[in-house]
Amino acid sequence: MTLLATEQTMSQTGRSVKLQRSIVIGFGLLAALLVLGTILVPGFISPRNARSILLLAAFLGLASLGQTLCAMVGALDLSIPYVIGGANILFPSLLVTGMPAWLAAIVVVILGAAIGVANGFLSFRLQGQALIMSLGVGFAFVGAVQLYTSIGSDYGGTVFAPVPNWLRNFAAFNGKTFGLSLPPVVLVWLLITLATIWALYNTWFGRSIYAVGGSRTAAARLGISETKVWTSIHGISGAMSALTGVLLLGFSGGGFVGVGDPYLFTTVAAVVIGGTSLLGGAGGYGATVLGVLVLTVMTSLLVGLGLSFAAQQAIVGLLIVPMVAVYARTPHICNQI
Repeated sequence: MTLLATEQTMSQTGRSVKLQRSIVIGFGLLAALLVLGTILVPGFISPRNARSILLLAAFLGLASLGQTLCAMVGALDLSIPYVIGGANILFPSLLVTGMPAWLAAIVVVILGAAIGVANGFLSFRLQGQALIMSLGVGFAFVGAVQLYTSIGSDYGGTVFAPVPNWLRNFAAFNGKTFGLSLPPVVLVWLLITLATIWALYNTWFGRSIYAVGGSRTAAARLGISETKVWTSIHGISGAMSALTGVLLLGFSGGGFVGVGDPYLFTTVAAVVIGGTSLLGGAGGYGATVLGVLVLTVMTSLLVGLGLSFAAQQAIVGLLIVPMVAVYARTPHICNQI
């Protein structure tokens, strides 16, 4: 028991140091971007632009939650953009059939969670090919959804249906929360963020994620089922991806299968910039939230400067390279024990 206690203490110390460093770096980047935006782009700090940044950050933040949990055990979920795109066209297609919007949303989120669980189970069994497995599951899901939505239609990648007013208000730029000019999705993201951070540090499930990511041997000695942890976090990733796809319909007004494509890169980028180790065992969702804000503020700044999408991608890519180099300098937790 003494050895296990020592392993836990050292792992917690390593996590704390890495998390503090990532938070400092994240706040520094965010502050620098805000200063640059204020200087270079007129109206950058205006309430209107702040509302736009928070709205876009909420979508990315929700999609990045599952990616963060997966990274914390040394995995990456490449099915996220395809689950988002599939959910974005499946939801309106269910509305066309006459299904109530609230029920359709629940069905889509549950289906996303089921796809995530299957993805997690298969990825865990074939960990040597986990990335390709998650990519294959995503392709299979979005392909099946397109086949379903194309029944009786020549188009399966775009679906139009009357979007419920409550969903438009929930996720649109002009949405209001208790009369305030703030889309409710931002408040929901805040609540989910607080709940996730609390759960990671105060529940057995949260500690199990850190344990599996830090040292599989130590986790096994503590009686933690790696299979259950792996499948659970992928299930959460699938559910959050499906929820993001549903909410994006309220933002755009029409279902499009390619709406999730940008999230393949940006969810991983948010995790990396936030400082969560892709090898597992270090970081957390609070750090990813900082990464999400950094990415969203940077995108707003680059758009304000009139840069093209290609230029934006190049700059974000150049940011990730030094960030990975900085975080890679610290040995993995399992090598510190």
